[in-house]
Amino acid sequence: QIPKGGPLALNCKELLARGNVLSGWSTIYPQDCNAMTVLCDMDTDGGGWIVFQKRVDGSEDFYWDWVSYKRGFGSQQSEFWLGNDNIHMLTSLGNSELRIDLKDFENNEQFAKYESFKTAGETEKYKLILGDFLGGTAGDSLSMHKNMQFSTRDNDNDLGSNNCHWSNLNGMYLAGAHKWSEMKFRPV
Repeated sequence: QIPKGGPLALNCKELLARGNVLSGWSTIYPQDCNAMTVLCDMDTDGGGWIVFQKRVDGSEDFYWDWVSYKRGFGSQQSEFWLGNDNIHMLTSLGNSELRIDLKDFENNEQFAKYESFKTAGETEKYKLILGDFLGGTAGDSLSMHKNMQFSTRDNDNDLGSNNCHWSNLNGMYLAGAHKWSEMKFRPV
């Protein structure tokens, strides 16, 4: 149902500007008034972020096939991937910046920010279009993947067998480095 009064919010940043200051699942209307439910982070770094990947406890298997990553998977209650079609559609509406937040098993928090972020459509295999690394305590492990196509277990599109492991936050959930991660973007 479309809310009454005023134009519809296209993204979480617009919701924040309208006084919706609580993080959580919200409805946005990014294209042709079609409703879409997204996780809005209204707290981190000024808020207004759309979270497209969340890992918290290993409860969701991220070793999925191409179609699963295309459509999205997971649970609003824990871990999820928003879906490559959704990420492409949302990032094609204008310029967006990217933020990645990480927490290790000792609860040390780190982040990385990038000047711009888009993904190409499926015909270009959701190629990563990434701007300059802006900084952050996590360092830059994503820039080496600029212009790389998305890979899944049944559709390997990187240049070598180990390339994806430099910054693979959708890989196996291990008791090693990161227990928690969020990838998010917002308009600039």
